[in-house]
Amino acid sequence: MRHQRVINHLGRTSAHRKAMLANMAASLIMSKRIKTTTAKARALRTYIEPLITKSKEDSTHSRRMVFSHLQNKEAVSELFRTISPKVAERPGGYTRILKTGNRIGDNAEMCIIELVDFNEAMLGTEPKTKTAARRRRSPKKKTAGQTTGAAEAATTDTASETTPQEEPAKEQGEESK
Repeated sequence: MRHQRVINHLGRTSAHRKAMLANMAASLIMSKRIKTTTAKARALRTYIEPLITKSKEDSTHSRRMVFSHLQNKEAVSELFRTISPKVAERPGGYTRILKTGNRIGDNAEMCIIELVDFNEAMLGTEPKTKTAARRRRSPKKKTAGQTTGAAEAATTDTASETTPQEEPAKEQGEESK
């Protein structure tokens, strides 16, 4: 029986499991959301949430402790630079698991694990795009020097009928006849 056995070994050796979780944690930190199986997402949640809690205090010791788990300098700097200021007031629960259904090949239950404070769609604070002010345009006033639209169309039609590149081709065709 599994009484008091918290860690899901995921069918891997301990070295493989630690390396996999470190890589998944670095990917989650860098891209803010990843798609994986539900079992791996649950294991990743218990792995990464203490690391995010440690990142709230930006000290050399906490950076070294987080680096010892992640083994990725870019992920550590991203964690301390962008993620920890956003989650500073949050008391825990930094990740969200959204189930997406079963995988076609082996019917494994799939999900998306993401950082809670980085999904603007779920927060309801989508970045607003500026819309241009819509104004009616007044009709352009014609001056005495401007031509009418029909006259302009006639001049553009005659110019487009023959181009300088087509003229030599016409002359060659006439000469060969």
